[in-house]
Amino acid sequence: MLLQSDDTHSSLKIFALPPFTLPHTPSLSLFSSPLALSLSTHSLSFHSQDPCCCQNTFLLPDASRQQKAKERSTKLTDSRGIMQVIRIQLVVCIQFFAIFILGTESQCPSPCHCHGDLQHVICDNVGLKKIPRITEATRLVNLQRNNLGMLPTGGFSEMKGLVSLHLQQCQIREIATQAFKGLKKLIYLYLSNNEISTIKSGAFDDLTELTYLYMDGNQISGLSKGIFSPMINLFILQLDNNKIQDLQSGTFAGAKDLRWLHISNNELRSMQPGSLDDVENLATLTLDRNKLSTYPTEAMSKLRVVEELNLSKNPLTFIPDYAFRSFGRYIEKLHLNDMSLEKFSNAAFEGVTALRTLHLHNNKLKVLPSNLVFTKMQNLTLFNNPWSCNCHLANLRKWMDTSRHRPDAICASPPNQKGKQIRDSTAFSKCKMKRSKKGARH
Repeated sequence: MLLQSDDTHSSLKIFALPPFTLPHTPSLSLFSSPLALSLSTHSLSFHSQDPCCCQNTFLLPDASRQQKAKERSTKLTDSRGIMQVIRIQLVVCIQFFAIFILGTESQCPSPCHCHGDLQHVICDNVGLKKIPRITEATRLVNLQRNNLGMLPTGGFSEMKGLVSLHLQQCQIREIATQAFKGLKKLIYLYLSNNEISTIKSGAFDDLTELTYLYMDGNQISGLSKGIFSPMINLFILQLDNNKIQDLQSGTFAGAKDLRWLHISNNELRSMQPGSLDDVENLATLTLDRNKLSTYPTEAMSKLRVVEELNLSKNPLTFIPDYAFRSFGRYIEKLHLNDMSLEKFSNAAFEGVTALRTLHLHNNKLKVLPSNLVFTKMQNLTLFNNPWSCNCHLANLRKWMDTSRHRPDAICASPPNQKGKQIRDSTAFSKCKMKRSKKGARH
């Protein structure tokens, strides 16, 4: 900045010669042309070609021409005051300029509202019909309850920093190839309660960090082989309330870390051998409210660490040998209620040693297999079954006698025991308990 005094016109001129650049804005120059300010003893004029710095004039008290000596002595003081005014004007101008220029690049999209310097962009139920343009700095985008129709290729490609994306209830029918291109940091993806029926091949490309995927409440009838393969970190997959009819071999290829798989309330009739081979680390598998008529022994044979399995409300009538053996040391919760289940094979519970919760209510069971272990059982439901109170239920009765938990279970036969609670029946008084190899009763 250059200061020049001109005694002829009793004024002080200030020129801002070099361009001034704001930090972090490489292309922004506030003073591309010299900024001239004219200071005189009569007035201050602030001139700029920039629209943000409007012309302003500040009138100063007239100095008496007859008191030249006094004027000279106060001229320096007045100049300092004027300089302070100039500084204020420059600060205001710079701030306005920064907001104007930077704001156009990182502006909250209308009619959304934003928080934390655009870290969170909320566009919930605002009538959007297409995906808005959103800055790369954004971490969470909520677009739920809009009318997007479909997710096009690269529709989110500018949102490279996105971690959480909410697309519930957006009337989405189709997900195009590479719809989530560029979202390599995305962890949470919510697609619940849409109308999704078509998922193109490669739709989930780039979602290598995705951990939680919610697609429940859609119209999905099938899943193509390898559709989830980019999701090497997927932990929870929610597919409840769809129309899935079959699980093919390789459906979950690549999702080796999947721990929770929910496919409740679909139209699942079969699970092909190998359909779950790629997710052998599953801990929770829910298949309730489907149309499985036979237990999918081969499909589940590679599962190793399942802790909870829900097969309730399927039209299964029979559980075969070794049904749960591959994960028998880990299974703690087993839901087999409301199935019209009539019988277990004698070796159905072979290798099952950790069972704590077993739901068998609302079936057609008469007896239980002899290898069902009750030693760790804490929650057992047996009501609404036509139990035959004979020595086949002796181990159950023994457990009831020693357990704090005494489930409701009524004898349907023999006739002299009909209507009695198993725990009160006298039918077991002459039954012999099986002995272990060490001779202890169990």
